[in-house]
Amino acid sequence: MFQLRTLLTRYGIDALIVAVAAASVVGTPLREDAQRPDGALLWLETLGLALVALVLLLRRRWPFAAPAATWLLAALLSFLDGRLVVSQPGIILAGMGAALLLGNVRSDRQARTGLAIVLSAAAIVVYNDPLHSTGDFFFTPVLFVTGWMVGFALRGRAEQTEAAEQRAALAEHEREVAARIAVAEERSRIARELHDVVAHAVSVMVLQVGAVRHRMPDSEAEDREALKNVEEAGRAALAEMRRLLGAMRRDGEQAELQPQPGLGGLDALLSDVRATGLDVRLQVHGEPVDLPPALDLSAYRILQEGLTNALKHSGAQHAQVDVTYGDRDLLVKVTDDGCGHVSSDGLGHGLVGIRERVKIYGGDMSAGTENGRGFTLSARLPLRDGG
Repeated sequence: MFQLRTLLTRYGIDALIVAVAAASVVGTPLREDAQRPDGALLWLETLGLALVALVLLLRRRWPFAAPAATWLLAALLSFLDGRLVVSQPGIILAGMGAALLLGNVRSDRQARTGLAIVLSAAAIVVYNDPLHSTGDFFFTPVLFVTGWMVGFALRGRAEQTEAAEQRAALAEHEREVAARIAVAEERSRIARELHDVVAHAVSVMVLQVGAVRHRMPDSEAEDREALKNVEEAGRAALAEMRRLLGAMRRDGEQAELQPQPGLGGLDALLSDVRATGLDVRLQVHGEPVDLPPALDLSAYRILQEGLTNALKHSGAQHAQVDVTYGDRDLLVKVTDDGCGHVSSDGLGHGLVGIRERVKIYGGDMSAGTENGRGFTLSARLPLRDGG
């Protein structure tokens, strides 16, 4: 069934054109009017009628020339035999199809030229018909102009559809580009935040190595030299990290001098949120443990973004923050009673940033509405490196 539909869609019009040409070829010898041709003229007119219809098979390659040729050939054949064209209903149908195609061409200039061809050729065919009446000079052209107008209207609708599809494709492309930019910016932001954590750890290592080296006796010169090399390598690594951070920082962006926050600063964050009018409650499940600084920072940022979304985008009045310390995982969750709308902060972060932070630690996250109202954001961060 699907294959039949595909064949009809692709070749149905072509089959109709061939059928019209065949009917006109058969109908010409069956004419009974006084102008009916005989002999070689009959074969010539039969071939001419077949060409009038069959030339429409070339409409895909020549969308203007093929239907224009149909009308021009019909006008020329009317000079040969005034009743030839008007006596065959198939040719009238082919003329209507050609008029529609001329109205449907993409070029306005060609469409207007096609309208002139339809009007002129129709008038010539009516004039050469020995049985024409005065009204035929008006009604016959109007009939085919109606076909041209239908094609012109279909062209306008097709252009609107294509324009809408192009706008949709462009919007989708812009969303994809914006998403890639948001991911890149958020990864850069995470890297800048983690720089302080890593730099602090390396600085402590360098200081401890230096302290140990200075306390070692002169008799262990070889070991002291090895520790000196480690200390110098650590200082070089810190210098390279500062250069890397400078490369990631935007033009004019100043370095952050305040220490990076963690779950230890969650009470201060909730106090700031409550000051804006959002009622926030905190529940801590399990026994709190010392978290790695980077993971502690990411957990704080996730909760911060969840509260920001509840405050700015969902229209919530109440929010619940849950922090669960497990044996292997840290679970953080923000639930609000808002309208369930989810967005970002307009700077390319939001859920994009949360997803990137969770991905770093091999965790998972979920975000969505509950029962059509309210929004829940939860993330699981493994406490151990799972690879």
